[in-house]
Amino acid sequence: MKVKRILIAPDSFKESLSAHRVAEFLKSGIENALPETEFDLAPLSDGGEGFTNAMTVATEGYKKTCRVHDALMRPLDAEVGFSPDSLVAFIEMAAASGIERLVPEERNPLVASTFGTGELILFAMQQGCIKIIMGIGGSATNDGGAGMAQALGAKFLDKNGYELPPGGGQLNQLQTIDISGLPKNLPEIMVACDVENILTGATGSSAVYGPQKGASPEIVQLLDKNLVHYAKIIRNQLNIEIETIAGSGAAGGLGGGLIAFANARLMNGFQLIANTLHLEERIALTDIIITGEGRIDAQTLNGKAPFGVAQLAKKHNKPVIGVAGTLGAGHESLYLNGVDVLLSVIDKPMSLVDAMKNAEELVVATGFRIGKILKFKM
Repeated sequence: MKVKRILIAPDSFKESLSAHRVAEFLKSGIENALPETEFDLAPLSDGGEGFTNAMTVATEGYKKTCRVHDALMRPLDAEVGFSPDSLVAFIEMAAASGIERLVPEERNPLVASTFGTGELILFAMQQGCIKIIMGIGGSATNDGGAGMAQALGAKFLDKNGYELPPGGGQLNQLQTIDISGLPKNLPEIMVACDVENILTGATGSSAVYGPQKGASPEIVQLLDKNLVHYAKIIRNQLNIEIETIAGSGAAGGLGGGLIAFANARLMNGFQLIANTLHLEERIALTDIIITGEGRIDAQTLNGKAPFGVAQLAKKHNKPVIGVAGTLGAGHESLYLNGVDVLLSVIDKPMSLVDAMKNAEELVVATGFRIGKILKFKM
């Protein structure tokens, strides 16, 4: 097959490289082997880090910076994207409440809050937007979106009428929810959701994602119990069911909180951005597709970007190469779902710290290997 045009459509390598940089570094490496090749770069996000940038670039919009709070309630600057007419805002919760904002020893879902995400929503509203498209991957939180709702004006009170402190660790003390302070003119909110987990139980937010946010097995049980109580109060006082809704467990339950307090609509994150980027049309016009993310494993089949890219590519009978920092357990399942070749950027034994430190060099080198393989096949 003569390769004239290559589409590079990766997600980010979490805590290491943005999707845009992954695409650029792969292109650089391939160009060293195939200098005459045309490239189409389509950095992706399934709702996590890089979502705001991907959506803003795709719509030829612009970004503004605002002052908000991180998951531990420390001030920081975060960006919000806007469409050219300023009517649509693009927000990623990870910019405020993301796990990458915290060093490993700071991660504590008992106290981590989505308050800063609510501040991002308020900022977008202050700019006059009538629609918000939000990505909610990459969270450090497990508070069911309570912090987000507090930033918008809701109050979560214990039996003595005192407001609960931040985090998911105190939700079992919730007695009353006061939503009288919520804005009456909230814009339409569409949520790009990268998982389908429900709020509680064995497949809920605490059990599945709590450990990577710093939760021990005992803390996972506590957080899950607290979210069961939280959902019950919402059900009884607001007449809204969030516990069993697919995606409600995303971002430590922020998906459910956005449904309950912002009347949000959850959507598949990859599909939303793929439509915005006209990805299928671009796939149809290319010869080979390269996708990837930091870790490709069995969970990649659960709506992650590489899986979505592969499914679109196979509709047009186009070959797909998947590139990852790590090929984890079950990555072989991708071979049965549209990916033709899987490559790790790790080319020799090294620690995770060294791999992340040398990520640019490793991705460029992987691109070069891909280019040499394609040149050989030509």
